[in-house]
Formats: sequence, C-alpha cells, structure tokens
Amino acid sequence: MTDQQVLMKVRKKATIWMEGNFDSKTKAEVKDMLDNDEPELIESFYKELEFGTGGLRGIMGAGTNRMNIYTVGMATQGLSNYLKKEFAGIDKIKVAVAYDNRNNSRLFAETTANIFSANGFKVYLFDDLRPTPELSFAIRHFECQSGVVVTASHNPKEYNGYKVYWEDGGQIIQPHDKNIIDEVKSISSIDEVLFEDKLKDIEIIGEKVDNIYLKKVKELSLSPEVIERNSDLKIVYTPIHGSGVKLVPMALREFGFRNIYNVPEQDITDGDFPTVKSPNPEETAAMEMALKKAREIDADLILATDPDTDRMGVAIKGNRNRFKLLNGNQTGTILIYYLLSKWAEKGMLQGKEYIVKTIVTSDLLTRIAGKYNVESFDVLTGFKFIADIIRKNENNKVFIGGGEESYGFLAGEFVRDKDAVISCVLLAEAAAWANDQGKTLNDLLIDIYLEFGFFKEKLHNIVRKGKVGAEEIQSMMKKFRDDPPTYINNSQVVEIYDYQTSIKKNIVTDEVSSIDLPQSDVLQFFLKDGSKISIRPSGTEPKIKFYIGVRDKLNDKSNFEASEQKLESKINAIIKSLNI
Repeated sequence: MTDQQVLMKVRKKATIWMEGNFDSKTKAEVKDMLDNDEPELIESFYKELEFGTGGLRGIMGAGTNRMNIYTVGMATQGLSNYLKKEFAGIDKIKVAVAYDNRNNSRLFAETTANIFSANGFKVYLFDDLRPTPELSFAIRHFECQSGVVVTASHNPKEYNGYKVYWEDGGQIIQPHDKNIIDEVKSISSIDEVLFEDKLKDIEIIGEKVDNIYLKKVKELSLSPEVIERNSDLKIVYTPIHGSGVKLVPMALREFGFRNIYNVPEQDITDGDFPTVKSPNPEETAAMEMALKKAREIDADLILATDPDTDRMGVAIKGNRNRFKLLNGNQTGTILIYYLLSKWAEKGMLQGKEYIVKTIVTSDLLTRIAGKYNVESFDVLTGFKFIADIIRKNENNKVFIGGGEESYGFLAGEFVRDKDAVISCVLLAEAAAWANDQGKTLNDLLIDIYLEFGFFKEKLHNIVRKGKVGAEEIQSMMKKFRDDPPTYINNSQVVEIYDYQTSIKKNIVTDEVSSIDLPQSDVLQFFLKDGSKISIRPSGTEPKIKFYIGVRDKLNDKSNFEASEQKLESKINAIIKSLNI
C-alpha cells in the first residue's frame, strides 16, 4: 500500500469518527488531526488497536489505534459476548474490575464495569487503585468467570492498557484468547456496544478484600522467628507513583518489619509519573530517588514496584557497601534458593513440588531446583503460561514459586499472576534470613554462584516505534530466522530453537525434533561455550528483545568481581558480534 493509499484509508476512517456516535471532545481531537497533524492521524487510524492474546495496550487518544473509551468499549462488548457463550449455563456471570494510577484508568475501569453490568453481569469494582495481583485474587475469591485490570504496567505515561483474566485468576490463554479476539473483531461499530447501564449491578469492593488477601500473603512466611530477630532491617520502598503505595508497606509490617522508609515524592499516585521518565523498576533512573534515600539512612535493602505492582525492582548492598541493582534473574535466583532451602529445612518437600520459569529466564533456577529434586517447568514468555502450569497441576502437585526475567515472581497458588506484594515481603524475609547468618543478600548470591556456577544475563533492547518500526522489527526477525548465524562471538552455534515452527535443530548432528510448547515468534541460539541468546519482539512495547546469557565457574569468592567483569565483557562481545 502506497503512502497516499494509507492516507486515503485513514482519512476515511477518521471521517467515520467525525460523523458517528462519538463525544464532542473526541470529534474535536480527530478534526485537529485531520486539519493539522497528518503523521499523528496516520498513527492513530492506520490500523485497529489490536486486542492481542492478553488484551489491549496502546497510547491514549482518539482513533482506532489508540486507547480510549470506544476501543475499550468494543473490547469489553466482545469479551461480554464471548462470556455469554462460554458460560451459557450460569444464571449470573460474575466479573471483577481493577485499575492502577494511570491517566484515564478509573474512567476506563468504570466504562468496562458499566458495559459488563449492561450485559447482565454481576460486577465487583474496586473502590480505588489496586495492584494487579489483587485483581487475580479477587476473581478467585468471588468465584468470577472473568476479570479485567486497566493498566499499561511499566510503559511510559502516554500508554494505558486492558488485561483480561479467566476464572482461574490467570490471564487468558488458548483457546479463549483467540476466541475473544474473534468476538472483538466481529464488532463493526460502537453502536453495538452497550454503554448505557440500566441494571447497575455493580458492587464496590475494597478494604475487606485487602485484609483477606494480606492474610493469605502472611501465610507464605517461612521464617517469622528470623524476622523477629532482624525486624530492624532498614527497608526503603517506593511504588513509583503506583498502586503498591498502600499494600506493600502494610504487608511488610504484617511480616514484622518495623523500619520501612518511603520516598514521599513517589508516594503520590500520579499518572504523569512526575519524578521519572519511565516508571519501570528495571531502569536505573526510576530507582534514583530510592537509592538517594537509602544512602541517607544507610538502608539494608531497596524495594520498588511498577505502577500496577506486579513487577519488583531491588537494590542491595554490594562490595564496599555500595548499592547495586539486581536484575530479574538475580532476584528470582535469590527467591527460589531461599524458598527451596526453607522448604527443605522444614521438611516440607514431599516429592510433588515444582517451580516454573520462562524460556528466557536464567537456567540457574533449574539447577537450584535440581539440587532439591524439585521439578522445573519451562514455559513461553508471559506469566499466563506459568498460571496455566499451576492450573494443570492443581490438586496433584505443589507450586512453590516461579518467575520471569522481566522482574515478575510469584509464590503460592492463591494468586495466578506475578505479584510484587508477595515478592517484596519474601525478598525482605530472605534478607533477614541472610542477615541472621551474618551475610548480606550479595553474599548469598555469591554463595549461590560458588555452588551452582556463575550465570550472568543481560537484556538488550532495540526500540522501533510506529508503523515503520513494527515492519523493521519483523524484518530483523525474518533475517535471523532465514539466515541464522553459524558462529556468535567465535563460538559455534550448536542448537537452534524456533518456537514459531516448533522445531529445534542440533546443528552438529542435524537431528531435528519438536518443541512441546505453543507456537510463538521466538528464536534461541545455543552456543558451544554454554552461552544462550534468545530473540523475540515485545508483545507490549515497540521493541525487539535480545536476551543474552553467559556462564562460567566461580571457584573463590575473592574472584567474584574479576569473573563478573569477564562475563560482562563476553556479553558485550556477543552484542557486537550480532551487530545489534
């Protein structure tokens, strides 16, 4: 399609919005684009905002490719239509709705709740912003058939999103995701959406559910006596303007920690995220204010959560008492090691326990599980796949914990999504456990490397925005798939896993076998020296992701810094070798 054809197409779609049953503010925004901003008009209308396998996520504004009450409305009506078919035998379908602090989150949540109610559903709507994992908990607690949380997680402030959950409390997966997508696509006009709620069957929920949820979180504690001895650990916590502002400090205090310091400027729940460029605890800049506070008070631990409180960032004291940020693999490693150590110590391992990690998460977690004869599952990227493993093994096996490199972790089975409230309290408990042994979390991490091997990972992103960027990302994936490298950083590629074709091939023996996971646009290269490179387009952001993992032996604690530098140099060499 030529540029002129694209422009003609978007002008035609924009005209429909000018003439249709849209509010005056929306029409004014569309008219301004038609008259004054052709590039923005194209970005806003060149396609429909895709209801993907998890829901919606996009920049807020007027247009078919933007997050607004109309795209949210059509998604909710499509979901409602599917729920009516799937649960035709239920007298009253029940759904739960939650939202975070982003601009328009409450508006989108109320719009969603009203449409659900207008479709004859019983709706449980939170009275204020709440962590995403509490929405998962509420679905299970109220025995709902589905649920929605309005959030764009850690995306920049221009974004918002809409995540859909099923009756088990996990995000939707096959076949429901595809079926819901078909229902949403079948809605051709906003006139099909039941915006007007005459039934008003909406129950406002809040503190009572908080208390039940926090009680379940408290039951996960494995070392209450250790916390009692180390209750004075200094913990700095920041919600980065998000929904963890209330429940994370409450949970830490419930566990027994007394010295919790906040970052007042970031306790303000503001969708503009005024103190950071991006509210992402994966980024150093988002942690700067917490780091400054920690240095002022000589804190022992820094915890941060993203806007919807499903991801946790961590900083610990390293060598020479300097704070260093952990990545998601390191945090997951500490949590899995702590949980399995305590389960073993307490005699709780009965041979039916397991952990779960994603295919791009450190294989160190699997090695740790192996020591304790605990089964380890690998799943595709996305916590919904971890939730699916929990659902399939319910009542037969026991889920201890699991996570993904993107700063998400879960323990226990009463929530079915990554949970930063749970992650924060268990990481703090692990810090108390280490302190009880005269160690820091950094000491504990080095001990793990000494026992299991030094695994180091890094995520390298290439951002390409808009229509042209999306095409460039697909072109990069095609090149790696059609013409894969035979050597990377002078090490032979010995295996290639292509999750799009479900085929893995041993390059040395030419042996080909199938991958027993759902198809996904992911490539993995396994090198002779033990390195692993995974490549995939992000499902929620305009970027292509390169996950690079290297490893080596660590024979002595005194060699830690030199070994870490060696592995860091190796990662940088791999990036250069891939020309990315």
